[in-house]
Amino acid sequence: MGKIIAIANQKGGVGKTTTAVNLAAALGALEKKVLLIDADPQANASSGLGIDIDSRPEGTYELLEGIRMAEDVILPTGSPNVDIIPSHINLVGVEIEMVDNENREYLLRNALKNIKHRYDYILIDTAPSLGLITLNALTAADSVIIPIQCEYFALEGLGKLLNTIKSVQELHNPDLDIEGMLLTMYDSRLKLSNQVVEEVKKHFGDMVFKTIIARNVRLSEAPSHGESILAYDADSRGAVNYLNLAAELIRNNEQTENSEHHGQNQ
Repeated sequence: MGKIIAIANQKGGVGKTTTAVNLAAALGALEKKVLLIDADPQANASSGLGIDIDSRPEGTYELLEGIRMAEDVILPTGSPNVDIIPSHINLVGVEIEMVDNENREYLLRNALKNIKHRYDYILIDTAPSLGLITLNALTAADSVIIPIQCEYFALEGLGKLLNTIKSVQELHNPDLDIEGMLLTMYDSRLKLSNQVVEEVKKHFGDMVFKTIIARNVRLSEAPSHGESILAYDADSRGAVNYLNLAAELIRNNEQTENSEHHGQNQ
């Protein structure tokens, strides 16, 4: 049964899409079957994995509108073991069109029921907002990864996001966990970067991933080539960081499964 992980932070430019694309590719490289859902109208995750969004592929919009089943809008990508449900700018209209739907928070969850078992991990790249589409992602998800950039206003807005997660847990999805806080855009030469790392770890302790994503030129170049960092430059620091993150994620989930299994057997 696949685990659904939303990647969310209403702040823009924190490395959400970079993480969605490259974590998906890294999990695929580690032989996990992955589905990436692009739930951002900017469709950067789609183009970042080589999907021609100008050809207006059917995807998240049709899925949320109930026009298509999930299996009809899944596309293969050039990354091994990674499929995608692409996005398009038309997704902008969904928020308005969903408002009158009484199940509006559950549209994505219901749409994924039939395909969840096909994948080890389903990652959802969300828009930099806390609108209805992001709410759908959090309601559908088993857990959420929160990217936090190692910059001055890193923790700004985080309280708002955590409150949103709490209200989703109370109202729509009591099983939603925080998979982890992910520190991104880290520059070891900057005193500020190191201060942010210390502050986040002090506040959130074990909730912070041990893997930190460093600033890396190759990482920022890869999307313009429609490739993940693993395809673009497998030896780069960015590729190593995301492979380490994927390994840490797998390890954490296996430990959780083992402890739950052990608890059931006692």
